[in-house]
Amino acid sequence: MTTQEAIVTRHSVRQYIEKPIEAEKIEELRALIEECNREGGTHLQLVTDEPKAFAGGMAKYGKFSSISNYIAVVGKKGDDTLLGYYGEKVVIRAQMIGLNTCWVGLSFSKQPDSYQVLDGEKLFCVISLGYGANQGVQHKLKPVENFAEANGAMPEWFRQGVEAAILAPTAVNQQKFKFVLRDGNRVEAKAKFSLIGYAQLDLGIAKYHFEVGAGKENFEWA
Repeated sequence: MTTQEAIVTRHSVRQYIEKPIEAEKIEELRALIEECNREGGTHLQLVTDEPKAFAGGMAKYGKFSSISNYIAVVGKKGDDTLLGYYGEKVVIRAQMIGLNTCWVGLSFSKQPDSYQVLDGEKLFCVISLGYGANQGVQHKLKPVENFAEANGAMPEWFRQGVEAAILAPTAVNQQKFKFVLRDGNRVEAKAKFSLIGYAQLDLGIAKYHFEVGAGKENFEWA
């Protein structure tokens, strides 16, 4: 499965089956997380065999079940966009190796002994990880024009980037982002105001999708 195929097939999954993740897949994800942390200055952490985070009432209310593996999305305060970008990079790799995921903002119980949060950092959210009881469903897609701004006709690479971004998971499917084409091949990614928060984190997720769809060789971030 290619990265672009994984973006299309990935859907948020809340129910999982009791099947351990193979050691080689755990190691592949740990290596990618280490690479992301070095590159982005983030502090993502893979937590395995830890069922307590999704054992409480909040998880049941959110219809989460049988989760004992997750990614702790930890980073410096204000690094929301970076964490969204690198977290989604790991999510897409997980999809490519046959695993399912879901970004989880509130429906879990914090387990501070299971991951490290340093001074100046915070736990933004977690990402559930495992073998899904289903493959999830596609959220309703809105027109490209709702998320894109360009003078004149959109180049095909730009349209493909926005189409990939529309597939990105966002908090309650709010999709509070826009991509603006400036000066030929310069692209500005903008977060819109959100009453429920997470807009900057969502923007990072959408930016990763845009890069995959558009091709990093075709543009530069403004």
